[in-house]
Amino acid sequence: MDTPSNQSTNNQRYFTVWRWHFYASIFVAPFLVVLAITALGMLFMSNTAGRDNDRLKVIVPESTVQSPVSTQAKNALSTLPDSTLIKYIAPRDTDTVALFQIKSDDQSNMVAVNPYTADIVQSVPTSSGLYSTFNDIHSDLLIGKVGDYLLETAASLTILMILSGWYLWWQKRKSVKAMLIPSERAPNKKKRSFIRTIHATLGSWISVLLLFFCISGMAWAGVWGERVVQAWSQFPAGKWGVAPVPVSIDHSQHAAMQESTPAPHVHGAAASEAHTDAPTHGSALNSSDTKEVPWVLELTPMPVSGTTKGKDGIAANIPIMIDTVDRYAREIGFVGRYQLNLPQGSTGVWTISQDSMSYDMKSPTADRTVHIDRYSGNVLADIHFDDYNAFGKFMAAGIALHMGTLGWWSVLANVLFCLAVIAMCVSGYVMWWQRRPRHANDSVGLNPPARGSDVSVWWPLAIPLLMVAIIFPTAIIAIIAIALLDFLVISRVGFLQKLLK
Repeated sequence: MDTPSNQSTNNQRYFTVWRWHFYASIFVAPFLVVLAITALGMLFMSNTAGRDNDRLKVIVPESTVQSPVSTQAKNALSTLPDSTLIKYIAPRDTDTVALFQIKSDDQSNMVAVNPYTADIVQSVPTSSGLYSTFNDIHSDLLIGKVGDYLLETAASLTILMILSGWYLWWQKRKSVKAMLIPSERAPNKKKRSFIRTIHATLGSWISVLLLFFCISGMAWAGVWGERVVQAWSQFPAGKWGVAPVPVSIDHSQHAAMQESTPAPHVHGAAASEAHTDAPTHGSALNSSDTKEVPWVLELTPMPVSGTTKGKDGIAANIPIMIDTVDRYAREIGFVGRYQLNLPQGSTGVWTISQDSMSYDMKSPTADRTVHIDRYSGNVLADIHFDDYNAFGKFMAAGIALHMGTLGWWSVLANVLFCLAVIAMCVSGYVMWWQRRPRHANDSVGLNPPARGSDVSVWWPLAIPLLMVAIIFPTAIIAIIAIALLDFLVISRVGFLQKLLK
């Protein structure tokens, strides 16, 4: 039986956690709403026009023989003077366009071509569609590294918000069943009690998925993802003995090799010197801000052409050109939409890839990336889902769920999840508005829970939350910054105390 002393202590703890939850929510809710709205936009665009307009329809003729890819590429290049072919994306279905990314000195276009007639269907600047706009907002709020940092911080603090929310709702319900089933125990059916029940119950249902989305999304972020996770989880570049190393090609041999690769503009061959450092997959294959490289490969160095490595590729008596590489891709199992990045520079490679993250197909377990030497035709690497490490497999599957690429059921699940996140954030602000003091003198500021009370730190819960925060660097940085701001400024300025405390 609770004594008055125990009840007072429990209330003190409850108000302490509630205040933590409140401050975290005030910061992260606007970001969660923006992320949910832009996610809905990307879901809509990717399943209607396509991320890069690859779902544009064409009339299928009686003779379903397609024009040579080189002919299609030549027509695509004619739309932009002095351009070079960067990438070919094969048609998704028999009645959809082929795509060619072409680039000149100051312009990059994505050209949609009828694969049967080789006629130009559409030519637009790369990453100029609505999908790219939604994606840019979703990634960095259109403000670059600062936006990326803010979103990563919001995602990190969301995890702490979820943990504190679990504690608050558990203290009210005392059972998992009661947390998940909306019911109001109190006899007084006030609007605020109803909104709180909906807010907390909805939060209980989606919290685990929200945790997953935060973690999978942050794996792309600049600090926790790129600096912490990807740095130790990247793919082993030298697995096939073809790790990228500086190469020195005899210039007479190089010239002969170049002559064996006709139509350099079509095939993306640039007569540049050998690179001293090979680029990573991300820097070499991401043609825009939109991620196009499997997560586990993004920081892995690219192999290079011009070595004696590799085997079992295009036969020596077959010229290495876009038509033969496309035919080879079909022979080794690539079906439907796949992407073919052309060699850039004297040591560049042909890269054939297909993955769910690029909306090429549904299943992440079918991910595959093949690198081919531009001179010998040898396969330098053939990377499958089974070759990923454990965390890479988790990320491949997680991103497919995160992006809703697993089929219509996952699209519907993502739509419902995004709407639930928006409803949870809006209901949180409604509760805050309903709880505000009615007196004019007291209604100024944020009006946090237990306003004016001396709410002490409850260390048994604070320590685990801080330990979780330490895992995500931007969260602990934000907490330290807020603590310093409170100690140095807010606690010493009466107006700020009234506004925030």
